[in-house]
Amino acid sequence: MKFLAITLITDSPDPVTGGLRPTRERFREVVAAALRAEELGFDGFGVGERHERPFLSSSPPVVLGHIAALTRRIRLFTAVTTLSLLDPVRAYEDYATLDHLSDGRLELMIGKGYGTAQRELFQVSPEDQWDRNAESYELFRRIWREDKVSAQPRFRPALSGAEVLPRPYQRTLRVWHGSATSRESVDLAARYGDPLFSANVTHPIGPYAELIRHYRERWEHYGHDPARAVVGAGTAGFHAARTSQQAVAAYRPAFARYLAFHEQLGTAPVFPTLEDFVERSSALIGSPQQVIEKVHRYHEAFGHTALHLQAEAGGLAEADHRASLELFQSDIAPVLRRAIPDPAFPDPALPDPALPDL
Repeated sequence: MKFLAITLITDSPDPVTGGLRPTRERFREVVAAALRAEELGFDGFGVGERHERPFLSSSPPVVLGHIAALTRRIRLFTAVTTLSLLDPVRAYEDYATLDHLSDGRLELMIGKGYGTAQRELFQVSPEDQWDRNAESYELFRRIWREDKVSAQPRFRPALSGAEVLPRPYQRTLRVWHGSATSRESVDLAARYGDPLFSANVTHPIGPYAELIRHYRERWEHYGHDPARAVVGAGTAGFHAARTSQQAVAAYRPAFARYLAFHEQLGTAPVFPTLEDFVERSSALIGSPQQVIEKVHRYHEAFGHTALHLQAEAGGLAEADHRASLELFQSDIAPVLRRAIPDPAFPDPALPDPALPDL
């Protein structure tokens, strides 16, 4: 199993002072989290993309480009790139540049994204966002692979023998499709033989397990080898300590932040108490053995071989969060790596005759 640390760069009040931290400071915290993830042995670091409050993650390639200059080993992810909102030509230019600057450490997660404010900002309607996502990905994929591209897309101007520069460092880029509830995203991933990353953060396990089953069904429908399907999954929260009592007690401020976020949105939390959150959500909160057992329970339903954890403290004391990540790498990750084999990371993208012609 491989492990990613991910941030959405939320702009939330400080859990101690109640005030917002300066934006410059928030970005410095994100960079520090990436350096810590590499130091501790995580396989990847991901930055989300959002274009509305309370997030500051509107420009993942810029943030990841800075992180690329300060790291040497860790792979760099987006989580997710909202291709339904972006010009795929411009997105290609940004990420091909980042691919070179990181010496080929880039991997993308793509998705439609969500949120009314960001959709309105880019003038994307609910009716066409899925079509935009599919068209943008198909064109992005072609540009990455072909030196010159001609196309008649619906949502951007036509291309006629267009040469888009720079050409990428990795001729075949590994692209994950991020999905929470969408069969459209799942079908797109299966069609192109791409890995799926299930959000797995908002609800109990059932809807996510059903979506992953559908992905594997569509994967076989499109003629791909079932053994080559790759799935990743998120977690709703994480904190490990030597005992479950210590872990739960330390996590209470982070859960209070979760409740406050729902109150701010005017929505009822899916998990109204910390005890319910620990039991029924995908959160990994407990002793090392409890965390390992819960990952195995989810693996039985998902068959996933990649997992993401929250890169930042998110309401926890910073010292507690670092100690928890250290405990994860010393007592949890080695056990899961041995027990759950993962395909080559990054995937060498061996030829697959079932892939659609572009």
